[in-house]
Amino acid sequence: MKSRLEKFEAMLQEIEENYQTTCGTMNKLFSQSKTRTVTYQQLKARKYTLEKMLAMYRDYDLLNEQGKEKV
Repeated sequence: MKSRLEKFEAMLQEIEENYQTTCGTMNKLFSQSKTRTVTYQQLKARKYTLEKMLAMYRDYDLLNEQGKEKV
């Protein structure tokens, strides 16, 4: 069974990966001038949600400057 810290680290890693994937997909759609599509709008909402989650980790001093967890 995973410890609480291991669960947090796994969650943080997944959030960061999802954020990067979301931004990459949005950039691809943007370059294709597809910013008015439902997919793009859904990704934008997802990006804002992930940004808010990462900001909360920063507020509680759980992330350092580069967005990685503190050790």
